[in-house]
Amino acid sequence: MNRAIFLDRDGVINEDSGYVGKIDDFKFKDGIFEFIRFFQQYGFLIFIITNQSGIARGFYSEDDFKVLTNWMLEQFKLRGIEIKDVEFCPHHPDITGACSCRKPDIGMIVNLTKRYDIDLASSFLVGDSLRDIEAGKKAGIRKNYLLKGNLLDTLDEIVAKEKF
Repeated sequence: MNRAIFLDRDGVINEDSGYVGKIDDFKFKDGIFEFIRFFQQYGFLIFIITNQSGIARGFYSEDDFKVLTNWMLEQFKLRGIEIKDVEFCPHHPDITGACSCRKPDIGMIVNLTKRYDIDLASSFLVGDSLRDIEAGKKAGIRKNYLLKGNLLDTLDEIVAKEKF
């Protein structure tokens, strides 16, 4: 089984400036490349799981999201980083109704776990909201970290607590 790290997008991968759906609005968070390289060097599969209610709200389209995602993945690749997969939830309960993929539900994590044979007990989740952490716990991920500030400070916190 594979170890993985699940990362929220807006607020962890990039600055959360509100409904980021276009390349021009996307700014990588300081330290994200070093943060991901750390886990990659230990053989973790890297996944992004992201609620994208901006699609349901009509702020940008699913095609816009895919263009941005492909650009983002290329930026990682240019830096020697492989993001194994990206799962997203385009729903919002007030607009599209309930779904099983929107965090804090676990649909995105379940899909990736089945597809990539992931050992959730030895995997990590890093998010910037309590709904991210709740999703990780509900899915069976034991190592859930709430990003409170700098990514590299969070990495130092993880390294101090965990064995790799």
